[in-house]
Amino acid sequence: MANESTENKSAEEVAAEELAAEIIEQAEEQVEEQLDAAVENISAEQEKINELELALAAAKSTVADQKDTVIRAKAEVDNVRRRSAQDVEKARKFALEKFAVELLTTVDNLERALENINKDDESNTAIIEGIELTYQGLIASLEKFAIKAIDPKDQPFNPELHQAMSMQEVEGVAANTVIAVMQKGYELNGRLIRPAMVMVSKAAPSVDTSA
Repeated sequence: MANESTENKSAEEVAAEELAAEIIEQAEEQVEEQLDAAVENISAEQEKINELELALAAAKSTVADQKDTVIRAKAEVDNVRRRSAQDVEKARKFALEKFAVELLTTVDNLERALENINKDDESNTAIIEGIELTYQGLIASLEKFAIKAIDPKDQPFNPELHQAMSMQEVEGVAANTVIAVMQKGYELNGRLIRPAMVMVSKAAPSVDTSA
């Protein structure tokens, strides 16, 4: 009887062990399935995160490009506006240049008339007064529009403003000095529109004292 009880207990234990093993196996399978599912979910979420990060990076790049484009466009607009303003200013300043150059011929003729007319002849008094009034009126009009005469008598010769027509040695006068103005020059708003035609002094020839 004792042996049967032992055998029966052994069979029950075996059955219990088998059942426990089966339960453990099923539990392990469920855990593995859940783990696999969790891994898949994590992979899917990570993939979504990667996609979102790529989309964010692309959006940032687009915003940066658009910002750069806007900045360049604004700079170009500012440049165009500045160039336009400069062109308008230049046009305003120098629109009278051609007309002024033509008008200078009349000024030159009036100056020559005043220089050559006989002022001692009383019959010329009215003519002289008329020429002087016309001349002064023209000069005032030229100055009103920022047209100024260049009359460099006794000044150093400046090739940027003067045109040397001849050179002459003059005792007591330093070389490269304007000794005569044949025709005045003129500037318009500081811009040369006609150089002054001048005669310039030159240095005396050196004397050889070696003999």
